[in-house]
Amino acid sequence: MMILLKNVECFCPEYKGFNDILVTGEKIFKIQPDICIKDGFAEKIYDCSGFYAFPGIIDQHLHITGGGGEEGFGSNIPEIEIKEIFRAGITTAVGLLGADGYSKNLESLYTKAKALEVAGISTFMYTGSYTLPTLTITGSIIRDMIFIDKVIGVKTAISDHRSSHPESQELIKIASQAHLGGMLANKAGVVHIHVGDGKKGLAPLTGVFTDSDLPKKMFVPTHLNRNKKLFKQAKEYCKSGGNIDLTAGEPDGIPVPEAVEELLKDNIPLDSVTVSSDSNGSIPNGGIGSTMSLYQDIISCITSKKIHPSTAFRLVTENAAKVLRLYPKKGVLRQGSDADILITDKNYNIKMLICNGRIVFEEK
Repeated sequence: MMILLKNVECFCPEYKGFNDILVTGEKIFKIQPDICIKDGFAEKIYDCSGFYAFPGIIDQHLHITGGGGEEGFGSNIPEIEIKEIFRAGITTAVGLLGADGYSKNLESLYTKAKALEVAGISTFMYTGSYTLPTLTITGSIIRDMIFIDKVIGVKTAISDHRSSHPESQELIKIASQAHLGGMLANKAGVVHIHVGDGKKGLAPLTGVFTDSDLPKKMFVPTHLNRNKKLFKQAKEYCKSGGNIDLTAGEPDGIPVPEAVEELLKDNIPLDSVTVSSDSNGSIPNGGIGSTMSLYQDIISCITSKKIHPSTAFRLVTENAAKVLRLYPKKGVLRQGSDADILITDKNYNIKMLICNGRIVFEEK
């Protein structure tokens, strides 16, 4: 399919002004002003005057098979529907397990990721869960990384009463396998770490770097805005060169817009900061995480905190793509990148979503 978007104001995520975007197949073929093609050559031509274009959102923490309920069988959370993902402007998602790696399993996670891919979105997954020994499909993290196409890293949990309480040496063993598996399979080898409300906070992770030579950038601790003490640790960790991931829709801790504002005021570079949804995961004291909270928090950064759209969207596009080693294929609008394009009006209402060159949502 060939699609031509005319006269759209582009945030790639850096601001590029008014341009036309020509999509051919799954890729962006060209971005420049006044693209002219022969009548009938493009299957769809849209006048996007008065609209913004952003890269599609990357959500690196999404419970696509649903989280395990924390109040027994009746609270078990169902699988996510593709329409919930599309309505939040998400074009790439990474699925993972939570505390329940028993009634939920990696095989079902893989199956759901493949089903969502058929529906149009790009999907990946982490092996592992909250518990040790690490859950895998093939029997080892390295083999999962090499032989399971969707697996780009491993999930574990620290400082949480529901976890196996791994200390630094155990994290080193997990990360070493992810690192080698990533090298052999040419994948990111991410160690995605759930950080709970426990007393140690980030201490089990920071101990890794005194006892190993593993690259700090392969670790992505998440939920770091869940309380003030942990967020203070997160800021210091980010200053030292580590990645930090904030959770959208945070009900009890520091909301994403306030956290990002604080990072900027403290002159902490946002290059290593990302935001994810934790959608369809269970929220303590009841409730379910929502994909829409991710989009709403990014827009609130712009409208309430007066953060530039390029800065706000980079947290869920370019930065996330670099963490997952998908950049520049994803996370940006540029010639040769995947055609993952989010179109909004000037009030940031989503008008169209293109995933891999396919229009998956369009407000008539």
